[in-house]
Amino acid sequence: MQMSARYNSFVALGDSFTEGMSDELPDGSYRGWADLLAARLASRTSGFRYANLAVRGKLIGQIVDEQVAPAAAMRADLVTLVGGLNDVLRPRCDMDRVCARLEEAVSTLAPECGRLVLMRSPGRQGPVLERVRPRMEGLFDFVEELAERHGATVVDLYGAGVLADPRLWHVDRLHLTAEGHRRVAEAVWQAVGGEPRYDWTAPLPAAVPPGWAARRGSDLRFAREHLLPWIGRRLTGRSSGDGRQPKRAELSPYRPPSLPAQPSSYEAVEESTAPSRGPEGSPHPAKDPQG
Repeated sequence: MQMSARYNSFVALGDSFTEGMSDELPDGSYRGWADLLAARLASRTSGFRYANLAVRGKLIGQIVDEQVAPAAAMRADLVTLVGGLNDVLRPRCDMDRVCARLEEAVSTLAPECGRLVLMRSPGRQGPVLERVRPRMEGLFDFVEELAERHGATVVDLYGAGVLADPRLWHVDRLHLTAEGHRRVAEAVWQAVGGEPRYDWTAPLPAAVPPGWAARRGSDLRFAREHLLPWIGRRLTGRSSGDGRQPKRAELSPYRPPSLPAQPSSYEAVEESTAPSRGPEGSPHPAKDPQG
């Protein structure tokens, strides 16, 4: 494999999306697209180093205040920054302030790293996406402006229809499944010069839509197990990230954990998504949405 640039170090900043929820490992921790990308980069470079500063539930202001300065000081070859969607999801959101803090982050990181990657984040099909779509698209337009001004790379996940497919989302409807994260890792890999391994935008196989009773049952479980706890945290000013430390706070040598091999072709997608399809009748155990 040939790559247009060699990356000896990688730092990821953000919230639960970059922390890896809900690509759950057997020990209960989360892997996610950033770990998958780091594993690929590590396989090509001796002494590769990786830090993941992302923490679930963080707003863009918290990402800037807690993660940006340490990341800039690491002076990594590759830096990814994804944030702002937790702000957008809240009923009251000052988009001017969100954009200002995002600009502060990009202005600080861009001069201190070899390559900065920003993203137009994916959204799950459904009423929540439709409610916040104008804010999301406004944020993404600003991300494009920032990238042009600062020479950053933008990965357009929002424009890939497959990543809106509910089957690629966990039952909490906020976080991607393992297969969703695998596709994001492939998208970023290609964006930074990696040779494509498969078409990450390819749609999932057609499926029979669930019936009315299954949909309503799923909606009730979602409201009881995920939505109401999320609302409770908002009303009490709490966050799922309170007191939580990043999973890789230091830029240190990275050796991926020994795990069963991931599927490497589209033919394996249906099998890989089955355990945690997310919407209706999922056998995956319910978890707090952690958003």
